[in-house]
Amino acid sequence: MSTEPSEPTTWAKLRKICITCTDYFSSHQDENAFRIKAAINAILDKLNEIKPLYDEISNIAPIFDFDEETPGNGYRSFLILVDRCITFTTEKCNGMLAQKDSVMFRKSHRMREIEACSQLLATLGTCLQHTKTLYSWREIMEDGQYSLFPSEEFRPQELLNQTENINQCSFYGRCIGFQFCEGMRTILKFVSVGMASFSELYYANGTLFGRCSNSVQYLMDPEAKARRIVTISQHADISFCQAFWHLNESDLLLSLPQIVMPTLAINQLISIPPEEMECETLSGKSIKIPIPHSHIGLKPIHVRLLSCKRRIGMVGSGSGKGQLVDQSNSLLIHCHGGGFVAQSSKSHEAYLRTWTHELDVPILSIDYSLAPEAPYPRALEEVLYAYVWALKHASSMLGSTAKKIIFVGDSAGANLNLVTAIRCLELDIRPPDGIFMAYVPTLAEFTPSAARLLCLGDPILPFGFMMRCLKAYAATDPKKEDTETDLGDELIELDRSEDESFAEVSESDLIALALSPTGDEERDSQKLASLPSDTTLNSVSLTEIDAGPGTENSYEETKSQEYIKRFLDIYKNSKLGSSSVPTLNGSASGGSNGVASNNNSRLWSFFGWRKTHKDNKINVQRHLPPDGTRNLSDEFAFTVPKDPHLSPYRTSEELLKRLPPVKVLSLDLDPCLDDCVMFSKRLKKLGKPVTLDILPGLPHGFLNLAVVSKEAHEGSLICVKRIRELLEMT
Repeated sequence: MSTEPSEPTTWAKLRKICITCTDYFSSHQDENAFRIKAAINAILDKLNEIKPLYDEISNIAPIFDFDEETPGNGYRSFLILVDRCITFTTEKCNGMLAQKDSVMFRKSHRMREIEACSQLLATLGTCLQHTKTLYSWREIMEDGQYSLFPSEEFRPQELLNQTENINQCSFYGRCIGFQFCEGMRTILKFVSVGMASFSELYYANGTLFGRCSNSVQYLMDPEAKARRIVTISQHADISFCQAFWHLNESDLLLSLPQIVMPTLAINQLISIPPEEMECETLSGKSIKIPIPHSHIGLKPIHVRLLSCKRRIGMVGSGSGKGQLVDQSNSLLIHCHGGGFVAQSSKSHEAYLRTWTHELDVPILSIDYSLAPEAPYPRALEEVLYAYVWALKHASSMLGSTAKKIIFVGDSAGANLNLVTAIRCLELDIRPPDGIFMAYVPTLAEFTPSAARLLCLGDPILPFGFMMRCLKAYAATDPKKEDTETDLGDELIELDRSEDESFAEVSESDLIALALSPTGDEERDSQKLASLPSDTTLNSVSLTEIDAGPGTENSYEETKSQEYIKRFLDIYKNSKLGSSSVPTLNGSASGGSNGVASNNNSRLWSFFGWRKTHKDNKINVQRHLPPDGTRNLSDEFAFTVPKDPHLSPYRTSEELLKRLPPVKVLSLDLDPCLDDCVMFSKRLKKLGKPVTLDILPGLPHGFLNLAVVSKEAHEGSLICVKRIRELLEMT
C-alpha cells in the first residue's frame, strides 16, 4: 500500500502561521487587511499546487548527484529555493504577527511583503514546471547515467520561449537575496540598488532630473528597483555589464582589501612583451610558443605578482625593507573571473591577499584581454603564453623554484586555466601539478540546464548578463550593435594601489640578467638578484641589485652590472618607436596601439573609475531600449562552436586521463553548478583524483565579497584548504 510523502516541517509551520494570520485579520475591513488575506490564501493555494511537483523532483534530484556525500545539482537547487522561500515567508508572517499590536506597525508595508512572498512562491512553481520539462529532455550517457545537459535534439530557444512568462521581478524586489545566507542579503540589496542606480547614470533615457529621482526611488521602492533590474537584464548591452562590473575596481572598493586584509610585501604588476619564446617539451624537444595575436594584434600581457614575503629572485623585492627569504618551492598561477568581459587581478585582491598569506606561496595572476574586443581564443593564447613565461622565469623573476605549480581560478578564469592545462598536454609541455577551480563553466555553450535557470533570479549573474557574456566571448559571428562598441573605443585606466608597482620584463631583460662576464654560472644560480619594486625595467637601470647573503661587491659583479646597464640602454633604444606598453598611472608610456597616452584625455571619474577615449572623442549618449523592442529568442539565437578549448567538458577521455589532480568548488544555487557536477563526474568515471565541494548560501562570485562578508571569507578559507591539499600531494 503506497503512502504519500510526508510534508516537511517547514511547510507545516507556514500553513499554521498563515491560518493564524488569516484569523487575526478576519475582522479587519480595510483594504490592506483584505490584500493580506488574499495574499495568504494565494500562498496556501500555491503550497497545495507545488507539493506534487516538489515531491516528483525530490525523487529525480538524487539521480544527478556527484556522489552520496556530495548532494547537489540544478534540480536540488530549485527544491532549495522553494524551501528557503517557505522559510522566508514564515519569517515575514511571524514578524507581522509579532508587531501587530505595536504603534510602529505599518500594515501597508507588511501587506506588500506578504504579497511579494506569494508572488515569489508562484514564480517558483512555474520554475519547477520548467525543470520538469528539462528532465523530460534528459540524455542517457554511455555509462547509463543521465546527463544534466539535455539531448541536442531539443533547441534551447524552446525553453527560452517558455521562460519568458516567468515573473523575474519577484526575485529582485522585497525578496531579493532570500535564497542566500543572512549575511549576504544586505550586501545583495546594496548591489541591486547600485545596479539600478548606475543604469540611470549609464543610459540617457529621460531627463537628468528624472534619472536622478529614479535613482532615489530605487532605494525607497523595491518594486521599481526590481522592474529596472529585469529591464536591464533583458535589454542592456554587453558594455553595460562591463561598466558595472568594473565598478569594483574603483578607488573606494579597492582600498578595502588594503585596509582589512593582510598586507603584501610584493604587489608587482609586470608587463610581458610579445617576443619569440621557446619551450622544452616533456619528450626533450623544443617548440615555439605561439605569440598571442588574434583579434587585437600584438600587445603586452599584464601579470600581477603577489607575495607576503620578499624572496630571493623576486622582482620588486630589491627596494623593500626586511629580510630576504629563500625561494618558494611552489607557485600559484591565477586567472580571475568576470564573464570573460570584465575585471582584473586588481579587483580579485580581496581574496588573493589572504591566499598568499595562508599558503605562504607567491601568486602570479594573469590579466588576459577581455571580450568583446578580444573574444576567443585571445584570452587562451595569452594565458598559455604567460604560463610558459612563468615556467622559464620563475626562479629569476617570481621567487619560486616552481617545483610545484598549481592553477587556481574562479568562473571564467577557471575555464581558461583548465583549457590551458589541456593545451599543455596537447603541446607536450609541462602541465600544472594540480588545478583548483571555483564555480567554473565547463560547457560554454547555449545549453539549458536546471542550474542555468537559476540565472532568472540571480542577483549577481542575471540571465541576460550571462548570455551576453557568452555571446561576446564565444559566438562564431556575433552581430555587434552600435551600443556595444562604446567600451571598445575606450581604454580603462586604473590607479595603482599604494603597495603596487609596475615593471616591464622582456625576454631580453632576462637574458641580460643571466649573463655574466666571469662565466660564474653556479654562483649566479645560487645568489639570484632581486629587482627594485619601484622601477620600470625597460627604462630604469638595473644596477641596484640585492644579491644573496654573503655576496661581496667584487670586480666581476661590477662589470656584470655595467654590462646589464649597457644592454638595457641598447634594448630601450631599439624599442623606441615600436609598440609600447599601455600605462597604468603613468608608470610607462604609450598605449597598446603605440600612441602615447595623454592624461588630459580623462573625461570623467566615477568613484575613481577613469575612462580615456581614443582620439579624445566623446561617445554618443547611450539609450536603453524600451520594453518589448527586443525579442530575446532572436537576440540569443547565436552559434557557439562545440570546441573543447571553449568547453573543456567536451575534452577527449585520452586527455582528461592525463590531467593532474583537480579540486572543484561550487555553490548550491550557482548557475554553473551543473557544469561543475558533470565535469567532476567525468573525471571520477575515468579514475582521476577529483573532489567536489558544494557550499550553501553563497552567490556566484562570492570570493570578491570576502572583504565584506564573514560567510564569503569562510568560503575563501575552504578554497585555501583545497589548494593546500594540492600543494601537499606528491
